[in-house]
Amino acid sequence: MTPSSKADKKAAVDIAAWMFNIVTSVGIIIVNKALMQTYGFTFATTLTGLHFVTTTLMTVVLRWLGYIQPSHLPTSDLLKFVVFANFSIVGMNVSLMWNSVGFYQIAKLSMIPVSCLLEVAFDKIRYSRDTKLSILIVLLGVAVCTVTDVSVNTKGFIAAVVAVWSTALQQYYVHHLQKKHQLSSFNLLGHTAPIQAGSLLLAGPFVDYWLTNKRVDAFKYDIASLLFMFLSCTIAIGTNLSQFICIGRFSAVTFQVLGHMKTILVLTLGFIFFGREGLNFHVVLGMIIAILGMVWYGNASSKPGGKERRSYSLPKTSQPKKDSLLEASGIDAKVVS
Repeated sequence: MTPSSKADKKAAVDIAAWMFNIVTSVGIIIVNKALMQTYGFTFATTLTGLHFVTTTLMTVVLRWLGYIQPSHLPTSDLLKFVVFANFSIVGMNVSLMWNSVGFYQIAKLSMIPVSCLLEVAFDKIRYSRDTKLSILIVLLGVAVCTVTDVSVNTKGFIAAVVAVWSTALQQYYVHHLQKKHQLSSFNLLGHTAPIQAGSLLLAGPFVDYWLTNKRVDAFKYDIASLLFMFLSCTIAIGTNLSQFICIGRFSAVTFQVLGHMKTILVLTLGFIFFGREGLNFHVVLGMIIAILGMVWYGNASSKPGGKERRSYSLPKTSQPKKDSLLEASGIDAKVVS
């Protein structure tokens, strides 16, 4: 296969992965919104536990069919990942309850710089000026469309900090563990989904009672609500899998930046299906700015030097002393990631 055909195939798979993630993410948001607002099932943590139950069943079936090969993930890495992931889920729910919608959106936007910081600290990634500016443009655009009222309180701020850092660490670990242990997205899900399902189903009812003052076992289930729950759990399989695929193929930062396209789509679909009263000039302007920033980020980060991993090498003893001093004094070898 020629290099050009390999590049074309990779681009096609990348686009398919992003589309898979966008469709399933937007779909699950719409279904969950109907489930919670129309039918009153407000038990988000328990529902997430059910999502991982169906995801676990999917990995069991795929392993039985031979699509998932035996693999190993050390218990320490598995437990760290599950702790970060579960704190992310609970932290986001608590942050939404204790903060204004505006501050909650600002907290979500801060995941991008936190993810950048993690890549700089742990992976020695260096971003070009254009890549940094494009990220700022995306943040500005999404902030313009989504941030309205902003009020801060102490416990809400603490919840937001926990949510942001745990989510950023969870997404960083998705990429890190796949590379470190040579795991596919299916393999990693096969290791993590059962533990998350069990822990969230055990803790979920108590967390949800704390957040809503309602008991999940006292909810009046009917055919319609159960149908929406089943639909939500089915779509969640694709959402969980596509997240692991996208972060594995790219990085947590790229997933966060381009992932804001989902925010734009959710806003647009909301205007189409639920009325146009929220559609105004500054929202449209924010959407345009964010989309332009995403296009710029995709272009800037793919160029040589747009996003690099620095690797430091020792000076070669066979070279003249002058050249060795130049190498040792900071002219780093760079590997494009």
